[in-house]
Amino acid sequence: MHVKNIRLINFRNYDNLSLDFNRKTNVFVGKNAQGKTNLLEGIYICATGRSFKTNRDKEIINFSKKEAYIGANVSIGEYERFIEIKMERDRTKRIRINKTELKNYKELNSGLNVIIFSPDDLKLVKEGPQERRNFLDLEISQLKPIYSHNILRYNKVLFQRNNLLRLNKFSKNIEELIEIFDLQLAKIGTDIILERQRYVEEISKICKITHNKITLNKESLELKYISNIDILKDKWKMEQNYIDLLKKNRKKDIENSSTQLGPHRDDLYIGIDHKELKTYGSQGQQRTAVLSIKLSEIELIKDQKGFYPVLLLDDVFSELDGERKRYLISLFKDIQTLITTTDTTDLKELKDIEKSVFNIENGNIK
Repeated sequence: MHVKNIRLINFRNYDNLSLDFNRKTNVFVGKNAQGKTNLLEGIYICATGRSFKTNRDKEIINFSKKEAYIGANVSIGEYERFIEIKMERDRTKRIRINKTELKNYKELNSGLNVIIFSPDDLKLVKEGPQERRNFLDLEISQLKPIYSHNILRYNKVLFQRNNLLRLNKFSKNIEELIEIFDLQLAKIGTDIILERQRYVEEISKICKITHNKITLNKESLELKYISNIDILKDKWKMEQNYIDLLKKNRKKDIENSSTQLGPHRDDLYIGIDHKELKTYGSQGQQRTAVLSIKLSEIELIKDQKGFYPVLLLDDVFSELDGERKRYLISLFKDIQTLITTTDTTDLKELKDIEKSVFNIENGNIK
């Protein structure tokens, strides 16, 4: 799997860029705020339909223009895909794959898988449960597009139920409506919880091996999915238990005008040697754990899809020590990798790697 080329028009600080990529390693060198990360963002959007920098498409469009365009030719095994995304200030973005427009951008299944490393990855450990839920939802969606559809359905039902809970403070005649939403919430929510549980179990096995290698068997990394709904082997029983819990908790939900139980309240436990990393881990341990998780994502996608994903490294070399840097570089021979850096000394680390080097200055690439 690799991205052959990309076209960016009015995208961030790129007016009109056409660029062919090396199918191995690509290094983008330049000072800060020159457009290095924007290039990775364009590829990321082609894979996932969303940016890793913003939730607002309007911010992606060049501030002096009304619309922006991304076009990328992607090779996935024996197949070729041409992914096009058009963003306009006054309408929802449109996506075409091989010239066929999707009915809704949420239907995107580009076939392109990417893993991104960035300095912001530490948020996975340092910040709250929402950051970790977003991580799970995005990574599972890359493997199983139907999961993304379930998340959208769940959020819609959750929004409607919360509205009813607020109304119930003033009206006692909508209990039956709330029960209808409880049935929907439990059915979709159970699917989401079970899928997250499966994913965490799979990636946890790989993480333990990867982390042992990186730390020379000095530390043991543990991932565990924490749900406020009992996870049962029998899916039907789990749904019924979920419905019962919603009913028992309804009074509390009405008092808070929000649904207190469900996957939107769950978390991912990340621990080192049976201690929670967020509370007890050093900065170095946290950084190494995140690296292990990201590297494990690569192997999991390879196991399930048969191809390595495209690897995006956004100014992370400066964050790694020599040993971890060399471990990461050892993967490059099998994976198309795009690296951004402000420091040309990083090129010395890549002297034995097949690569193309690009210099970026104010949206111009040489």
